Amino acid sequence: MDFLQAFYLGLLQGLTEFLPISSSAHLILIPAFFDWVDQGVAFDLAVHVGTLLAVVIYFRKDVFGIARDGLISMSQRRVVGQGALALYLVIGTIPAGLAGLALLDFIDNELRAVEIIFATTLFFGLLLGLADWLPKRQRSLESLNWKDALLVGIAQAIALVPGTSRSGITITAGLFLGMSRQAASRFSFLLAIPITALASMVKLLEVATADVMVDWSAFLVGGAVSFVVAITAIHYFLKWLNKVGMWPYVIYRVILAGVIYAVLM
Repeated sequence: MDFLQAFYLGLLQGLTEFLPISSSAHLILIPAFFDWVDQGVAFDLAVHVGTLLAVVIYFRKDVFGIARDGLISMSQRRVVGQGALALYLVIGTIPAGLAGLALLDFIDNELRAVEIIFATTLFFGLLLGLADWLPKRQRSLESLNWKDALLVGIAQAIALVPGTSRSGITITAGLFLGMSRQAASRFSFLLAIPITALASMVKLLEVATADVMVDWSAFLVGGAVSFVVAITAIHYFLKWLNKVGMWPYVIYRVILAGVIYAVLM
């Protein structure tokens, strides 16, 4: 992998991981468009670590407060501060964690086809548009309950299918549950932390056990670029959320589906 390929893939991962347009689809499609060799599991680990650091640092105050209150709530056996939100993040992570353990090989071997990505890009993009178009509700994070967390978690598990978009489908689920755009997006981003950490650990274990040779220059470039771009993407996504809504991303996904159909199918 040369410098420019590592740079572009890191940029792509950082930009698409937290926007509702599917990072997995782009990381599969772009090498197909340009006939690049597969970037390999070590590079995937680098860009995942970059985006994980980005969301943790951006929400560092929330992460610290939620973790602290969660531990206090556990020790005192009562809800303290944001202890309930800590529990809901755990509940929301369980479906994707179990689905990943059970189905990851099947997904990697059977569901990375261009036809699947075309269908998921289009369908879940339009579903996001429908959720954003429906009459707005104003539920906040404080109004969440364990059933909401479980439903959003199930949606996150569906996002293991390439082209779905983890952030897109979890925000869609939040909007259908009556959450405001800000609340749905914030819960989606916080929910990214445990599942991305788990995915990174799985990839790290794969790299260690498979004796994969690591291209450290590509690793560092991809990780650094994905970190900088991801933290910028989160900031501007939340800043512009109420002004532009979800429809720019819906339109992008419809156009992308059209390009996939015209060029790769």
